[in-house]
Amino acid sequence: MNKLLLGVFGAIFAVGAMSAHASPEQDRQNLIQHFKKEYPKIKFDDYIYGALAFDKDSMDQYESIMEFPPFDSVVEQGRKMWETPFKNGQTYASCLPNGGKNIAGNYPMFDDKLGKVVTFEMAINDCRVKNGEQPYSQSDMKTMGVLTAYARTLSDGMLMNVKVESPAAQQAYEAGKHMFYKRSGQLNFACATCHINNAGKHLRSEVLSPILGQATHWPVFRGGENLVTLQNRYVGCQKMVRAVPHKEGSTEYNDLEYFHSYISNGLPLKASVFRK
Repeated sequence: MNKLLLGVFGAIFAVGAMSAHASPEQDRQNLIQHFKKEYPKIKFDDYIYGALAFDKDSMDQYESIMEFPPFDSVVEQGRKMWETPFKNGQTYASCLPNGGKNIAGNYPMFDDKLGKVVTFEMAINDCRVKNGEQPYSQSDMKTMGVLTAYARTLSDGMLMNVKVESPAAQQAYEAGKHMFYKRSGQLNFACATCHINNAGKHLRSEVLSPILGQATHWPVFRGGENLVTLQNRYVGCQKMVRAVPHKEGSTEYNDLEYFHSYISNGLPLKASVFRK
């Protein structure tokens, strides 16, 4: 990476500084206004496409690939996993709200009884345990990854609707926000370095995606059938900046996902899509 890029990435996080003591909704609105000012031609709903919204050729490629997705067989495998009864005869649909439909946008949610953030994957594992099954590892793409590749499509079109309502929930949200803005690793980058300050700009041949809409489309299939979940991507990003990543499903990543997802409130979900 050349000196020019390093200089760009050394910029002060202006949006983060402005919203240091803001409410979650003020944070969201501040970021919406930030991107509206930076990119007035991009419609709010188009932020679900991430970096594709900034590049017509990439969007055209996306639309062409999504006509006949090469990863349909993986999503179909997830459907079979979802519909296969547990040993006791129950199913995921029998122990998740609304049969698992139109619920993913409510996650992550803060459970005041448990005193922690609960992700969609945690809700699935809770369902498994309650029915006498072993929980899946959140980092296992062949089990939890494939299963959620289908399960999240049951909420396609639902608007992200993450809530921060109690003091404890606010603390978890703030912890996730702090992690998003905190610099780490040998490169001294934060999530905000790329996805707020430099969103829409090129890093070598790639366009950096904005925080708005980022949490709406996971899992994604990168370059074909390479399945990647949101927290799996957190791991990859931290490795890229040469930081030691947390474990998927950790409190740190769950809180980060809580903040990250809240910022996409009001945008429609569309799971299991192609990304470069």
